Amino acid sequence: MLLISIPLLLTMAIFAYKRHILDIKGSIAAFFIGLLTFELGGIVTFLALLIFLVFGSLATKYKYREKAKIGIAEDRRGTRSWGNVFGNGLAAVLFLIGEYLTQQDFFWVATFSAIATANADTLASELGKIFGKRPRLITNFKEVLPGTNGAISLQGEFFALVGAFVIGLIAMLKMSYKWEIFFSTVIGGFVGCNVDSIIGATIENKGWFNNDLTNFTATFIGALVGIGVFILLR
Repeated sequence: MLLISIPLLLTMAIFAYKRHILDIKGSIAAFFIGLLTFELGGIVTFLALLIFLVFGSLATKYKYREKAKIGIAEDRRGTRSWGNVFGNGLAAVLFLIGEYLTQQDFFWVATFSAIATANADTLASELGKIFGKRPRLITNFKEVLPGTNGAISLQGEFFALVGAFVIGLIAMLKMSYKWEIFFSTVIGGFVGCNVDSIIGATIENKGWFNNDLTNFTATFIGALVGIGVFILLR
């Protein structure tokens, strides 16, 4: 597998750097996250991570100048770094290691739910800033400006559901419990995305977390929710 994964991932890392999707540190981090995902999780799990990278990059770049002009673009030129890569991908890798060591199916659910959370959150955040109408703070539903930490909108929630749905479809390719892992992944990803908003509106706004730690915590919690749903469905 290394003969396939290493050249493939090197090519992708260089492409991401050249296209300003990731900076040099982000590209290196993505290479190692991708390598571990490919080697421990196989092609289907890697595909889910790749879909997140592609969807997230397109959403970040979409109308970037418009977002930057009004001060709601999170990253310079839409380029992400190592902190964002680990924030969104580390939880999935940790659960893959757990599956490798224990051979327990629920770790697959956790992995895909973590990726679904990352995908849902990125789409909701990046596209919700553009299409969201009258965003409100998730903790008290008071109307706030687009791009405010913890802000949600109906449009953003829709994009979050789409992001989790796509990863759920891919997760069905991995296990025989197809509908169980699908619903677990979608629910885990959607809930995790909203947990990200809650953390953003509270802990992050107080300066206790940065965005990367918020992302990691949300993906981890989304994974735990996915496990809970999977256990209930089985």
